[in-house]
Amino acid sequence: MNLSLWLGLTLAPAAALSAAGRSFAPVVRPAASRTVRPAASRTSHLDCASAPPPAATAPSPSRTSIALEPPRVSQLEETVEPLLSGLNGKALRVEPEDVPTKGAVRAVVPDHCFKKDTRRSMAHLAQSAILTAACTGVGLAALPLKLGQLFWAPYAAVTGTVAMGLWVLAHECGHGAFSDNRFLQDAVGYLLHSLLLVPYFSWQRSHAVHHAHTNHLYKGETHVPTVVEGVEGEMTPDGETQMNIAKSMGARLHGAYQAFGHLTIGWPSYILFGLTGGAKYTEGGRICNHFWPGKPFSTKLWPGRWASKVVQSSAGVAAVLGLLALWAKSAGAATVCVMYGGPYMVVNMWLIVYTWLQHTDVDVPHLHDDDFTYMRGAFLTIDRPYPPLIDWLHHRIGTTHVAHHIDCSIPHYHAREATAAIAKAFPKPYLFEPTPVHKALWRVCCHCAAVKRRSATDSRYVFVPIESWA
Repeated sequence: MNLSLWLGLTLAPAAALSAAGRSFAPVVRPAASRTVRPAASRTSHLDCASAPPPAATAPSPSRTSIALEPPRVSQLEETVEPLLSGLNGKALRVEPEDVPTKGAVRAVVPDHCFKKDTRRSMAHLAQSAILTAACTGVGLAALPLKLGQLFWAPYAAVTGTVAMGLWVLAHECGHGAFSDNRFLQDAVGYLLHSLLLVPYFSWQRSHAVHHAHTNHLYKGETHVPTVVEGVEGEMTPDGETQMNIAKSMGARLHGAYQAFGHLTIGWPSYILFGLTGGAKYTEGGRICNHFWPGKPFSTKLWPGRWASKVVQSSAGVAAVLGLLALWAKSAGAATVCVMYGGPYMVVNMWLIVYTWLQHTDVDVPHLHDDDFTYMRGAFLTIDRPYPPLIDWLHHRIGTTHVAHHIDCSIPHYHAREATAAIAKAFPKPYLFEPTPVHKALWRVCCHCAAVKRRSATDSRYVFVPIESWA
């Protein structure tokens, strides 16, 4: 299942409801002459640190302009020319041999960048906790509810933005980068995520799957696009439906539709129903749920001991919901909504902004299983220029995410140094997209609807520009 399908059934205007589908990308060229942009040829997998070296393959033939026959032709007879972001097509110029092994990256990153300092991690926790408590204190001082939205809307925006720092630190705990004391690490992560209604161990598992299969069309987890002419069992098919919805709306309305859906119900839709998750984990028509690991939901994401850990995670969230219910009974539901609900929604918005923009843009491809390696996926991660204050509050999760995906054991306070080393040693595959974040988000909302194989000689899948969809 996917977010746009959900929205298409509930929120889309009548003009868009001629079909239901999923949104994530730009558009495919119409049945007319297509000119191919220079791009990397396809070769076999690059090796990871633990994988054998790839077999040698001949380079792909050069691409030329191909005349197409209407109304639509096979994906092997046309070339999809994606729109360009501030990367200017850089990700599409990366050859498999340009992507280093994990060992090669570790060799250029200073050794101390991989060392965890529990005291330093706890100091960052204190920073985020104190700032969040201060914001909450301002809200408590404004009770009872005498002030209107001119106060509570900014309160939610500021408090939620500050509290996102706690989310990031819980995320670091889930990766094992917070402390060498595993009990302390899981206790901190479990508490923080439970307070934010996130099932800690469930998310730890699904997020590890995301890291292992970044931008994989089938095994990827979160923000996985539908595919035009997609093959069932290898990817999420029916990208045509999503493109039809996007085309009927137009880029701007589609962008508003995508922004509203992702930023308001995107996160709960993912953890409750697996929307935008990989098709591998929802086979058989069952949805993937982060709170219950058994039937009637899909069990594919929770093998072995993870099933019991999902239940443990749900217990923590249930306890917090119980406390919120008691608070509402004592102080009133309106108080809980403005004090907790508003900031909670803002935290979720930040989470979606980060996770979506870290791996999605109009000219950043997704990979079929035949082309995928861990390091190729990791180097399809995108660092972006978040404002300095936001970057500080959120422990630099958005400006150093490439390093994090290459090796998630790097603590955030070493990530800038690791990022500088990676960018210097491997400038061709390293991706930094300079567009201001709000503009990049709008571009992704408007133009990232579904992907399609780029051409007969380029087996990467790119977003199809909406304007060219016929």
